Amino acid sequence: MVAHSSLITVMEKAVRKAAPKLRRDFGEVDALQVSRKGPADFVSNADRQAEQTIVEVLSHARPDWGLTLEEGGESTGADVNSRWIVDPLDGTTNFLHGMPHFAISIAAEVNGEVVAGLVHQPLTGESFWAEKGRGAWLSDRRLRVSARRELADCVMATGIPFRGHGDAPLFSRQLAAVMPEVAGVRRFGAAALDLAWVAAGRFDGFWEAGLSEWDVAAGILLVKEAGGFVSDYRGGEAMVARREVVAGNGQVQARLHKLVSGTLKG
Repeated sequence: MVAHSSLITVMEKAVRKAAPKLRRDFGEVDALQVSRKGPADFVSNADRQAEQTIVEVLSHARPDWGLTLEEGGESTGADVNSRWIVDPLDGTTNFLHGMPHFAISIAAEVNGEVVAGLVHQPLTGESFWAEKGRGAWLSDRRLRVSARRELADCVMATGIPFRGHGDAPLFSRQLAAVMPEVAGVRRFGAAALDLAWVAAGRFDGFWEAGLSEWDVAAGILLVKEAGGFVSDYRGGEAMVARREVVAGNGQVQARLHKLVSGTLKG
């Protein structure tokens, strides 16, 4: 049994408490009450209830920490240098359509740096977790990014702009640049899981724009701690500020970044 910090213990407790209700609601998806919060951007009662459960566990363990929540907004705690970043249901559209690909994502940030993160798939029970300087793990198994070097052998993951969101013409240029060079491109609809799967070597690389902090905070740490590289579209570290991510192992990330950045104007 690999030892991990109290932060990961708290995150694991939170997701394990929230996951059973998500599984039950997923099994009764037709009966869910759904409200719109924007064009093609749905929020379910399951989403809100999962967030409430997670917040209760995290706040009990760290009552002085702040919270950045997808549904509940942002609150500052007495400890202004520490906060939780939570997405209670990444892949809401998948969930609401009965597609079994969604996750809970939690990250712990201290002094402006994410020091621990966990992505949990409620249906499979898989918990991908990482701590800064201590590696990335799937339960007790150490994770490493894919060892593939040639783009022709690689499967990439991405996110496609949808109604009212994103730059569709830019994405079309990127897809046209990437597709001829790789073995395949997948769009599964849950960025947190996509990044966790890059860390696990299931995907060789990932790129997407229009992402929020709670979508990527844990996943970025997972990829880095699994030996991978992550940048924004211009090769910098402003992934959260620019809301864009390119991830993969060293060679794949560099080549994928070159393809993606070559489609930018200006």
